[in-house]
Amino acid sequence: MTAMPSVLFVCTANRFRSPLAAAFFRKELEQTSFAVHQWKVDSAGTWAAPGLPALPETSLLARQYDLDLTRHRSKSVTAPLLTDQNLILVMEAGQREALQTEFPLISERIHLLSWAAEGRNYDIPDAVYSLDAMQEITAMLHDLIQKGFSNICSLAAQFHR
Repeated sequence: MTAMPSVLFVCTANRFRSPLAAAFFRKELEQTSFAVHQWKVDSAGTWAAPGLPALPETSLLARQYDLDLTRHRSKSVTAPLLTDQNLILVMEAGQREALQTEFPLISERIHLLSWAAEGRNYDIPDAVYSLDAMQEITAMLHDLIQKGFSNICSLAAQFHR
């Protein structure tokens, strides 16, 4: 476990939803009294091919929110990566169930982003089939992170102790 609070955002390929969610969370850290350098924020994918950049559409959408994903490279979920996190936030219930089954010792730290942000369980779809759909999901992620920022921080801090 890290010496600082940590949050890992997880999606499928780690090229759309989780890199955006992590970037939105970092931006919120920068804009609050929290020191971003005192937090570890990362993203990964359950079926990610390692080393790939964010999708071109993801980078385009990120720029609309003043985020830069040019340095992002996809990575796969691994036992060491998960074990090192205080809070693991997934996009879909199937991802949560799969990770909780495969990693039972840390299952209490794996939650849906929707639940951590606003106390409701629902999936954030992997809508990479059209730019319009991706824009909707990007706006949803932005709103969830903004509105649920303090809840996410509290949850991460709870598991950090």
